Amino acid sequence: MSNAILESYWMPFTGNQDYKRRPRILTRAEGHYYWSEDRRRIYDSFSGLWTNGIGHCHPKIVEAVQHQAAELDYAMAFQMGHPRIFELAARLKEIAPEGLGHAFFVNSGSEAADTALKIALAYHRANDEVARTRFVGRERGYHGVNFGGMSVGGITANRKIFSASLLPGVDHLPHTYDLERNAFSKGMPKHGAHFADDLERFCALHDASNIAAVIVEPVAGSTGVLPPPEGYLRRLRELCTRHGILLIFDEVITAFGRVGAAFASERFGVTPDMITIAKGVTNGAVPMGGVLVRDEIYDQIVSGRGENVEFFHGYTYSGHPLAAAAGLATLKVYDEEGVFEQARVLEPIFEEAIHSLSGHRSVIDIRNIGLMGAIELAPQQAGPGLRGLAAHKCAFWDEDLVVRNGADTLQFAPFLNSKPDDIYATFEAVRRVLDRID
Repeated sequence: MSNAILESYWMPFTGNQDYKRRPRILTRAEGHYYWSEDRRRIYDSFSGLWTNGIGHCHPKIVEAVQHQAAELDYAMAFQMGHPRIFELAARLKEIAPEGLGHAFFVNSGSEAADTALKIALAYHRANDEVARTRFVGRERGYHGVNFGGMSVGGITANRKIFSASLLPGVDHLPHTYDLERNAFSKGMPKHGAHFADDLERFCALHDASNIAAVIVEPVAGSTGVLPPPEGYLRRLRELCTRHGILLIFDEVITAFGRVGAAFASERFGVTPDMITIAKGVTNGAVPMGGVLVRDEIYDQIVSGRGENVEFFHGYTYSGHPLAAAAGLATLKVYDEEGVFEQARVLEPIFEEAIHSLSGHRSVIDIRNIGLMGAIELAPQQAGPGLRGLAAHKCAFWDEDLVVRNGADTLQFAPFLNSKPDDIYATFEAVRRVLDRID
């Protein structure tokens, strides 16, 4: 590709100048592999971007999208509807935690987070608790990059340029990462349930009657895979219930098999009031997000409004026909191919493989849960993030492997239907990469 063509595209979350000096171009995908512009087959260790859990270009999903595009390309989302989106909502209700029986559809995880916050405000207003306007997020949390999600999120680099324009009335729980006590943990760390108790401090400071909702990822993903400490999520649920605060789980990453169940809330035995979804709902084939909402919340907002619009929110592409078709096909594949069960079987294999690097001189921590894992690298003297980026590049060029890095953290999200040999081969390749760049 010419320099002029490369320069025209402003890439997201990318060092554009660095990338365009030696671009890493992907031209097609199939199953567990990409193909690069120079015709190399590249193994994908990150399932797209946590998105393609059952592989790229799954034929049943491709067929469903092709058929839908030829039959109904778009249907107005306001005051109109089409069959597939109602079918998808009903199908999600079947697999969602009990009581979360309504789905509001959007186009991404970022939009889902902002939508959940707005639903929380609308619910409390409809419930005559208009003072409940404050939100509580968490340090190192990621809830997309719209202003609401950034406000409750806690990743510094995402917030610092926009700090003056973020939502007021937001507090942040401490993150749960405790390197000193939980390094090289396997599954849920033993220490850290007490981090949830800071919510009591916010209730005392602001009075609980002013807090609308708490939003957290069951497993913090984009910040570098931070599994919840044992008892932590249950403690949050108890505190929210006690004080009348809604609990929102951001499951954009963790839903649809990533932790071996339809939802992380099922795996951890904690039911929130809302769940945000995206990514795996369509296996990444078509952009889609959504919010699964507790029945009481929907009923309180919608009931008694007659013919009027009850909730002034939505997007042109909410419930897009192609996304709905992709979602239905994806959920069918999950069921027919026993994907979530496959993921549970793969967990100990993945855990063994990723922790095989625990003795490497560059590695300061490894953590995993379900089919999510991270390897924390010691920063180079030249600056933080450089070793992680070097590993990403070396893996692509020298090992035909896609490895995602967030600064000096290498992140892994194997396909839910991975082959064990591919998982082992991935970390053998990562070891060679770390040996080269040290």
